[in-house]
Amino acid sequence: MRVVCLDMEGVLVPEIWLGVAEKTGLEELRLTTRDIKDYDELMTHRLKVLDQHDIKMDLIQDVIGKMGPMEGAKDFINGLKKHAQVIILSDTFYGFARPLMEQLDWPTLFCHNLDIAADGRIENYRLRTSDHKTKTVKALNALNFCTAAMGDSYNDTGMIQEASVSCFFRSPQCVLDDFPAYSHFTDYAEATEYLLTTDLK
Repeated sequence: MRVVCLDMEGVLVPEIWLGVAEKTGLEELRLTTRDIKDYDELMTHRLKVLDQHDIKMDLIQDVIGKMGPMEGAKDFINGLKKHAQVIILSDTFYGFARPLMEQLDWPTLFCHNLDIAADGRIENYRLRTSDHKTKTVKALNALNFCTAAMGDSYNDTGMIQEASVSCFFRSPQCVLDDFPAYSHFTDYAEATEYLLTTDLK
């Protein structure tokens, strides 16, 4: 059985933090894992900006609620499900992702948690484990699943390197330059064929 592991933001849905940056006008929130490779450093920066500008969970949830999946993403997942198991591995948070997962018919999602104060302020974040994308693919390999992975950014490179079949999707040139050995797609149909039919290494 082949298991396809997908990143969420930038692959299936728009970048949540870019949406928040657009809503608030705060350029500091435009930074993503495409810009800062260290996720802890990135999240510490984000929470500091939110706290400085008194941005609370209700505003972020309002932004996310108005976002939708990328065009074709739902059909992409459903097409994969006909031939493989699909798991979304994301560095987002369950509190953020729920409305987007509903629009994608509730695919399996592994991500992280937030600590929310009574007044709606985001106090902290709790990673399920460090580098959870890579560890998940390693665990699936150890269970004798055939793994495929697709992401768009630096925080996806561990799982991409660990999977038997892997590629990038709509990635920035800096990521592609740093990892030139991997295929890159901008079209869901081409990515589907690659993930499902490429011979396992």
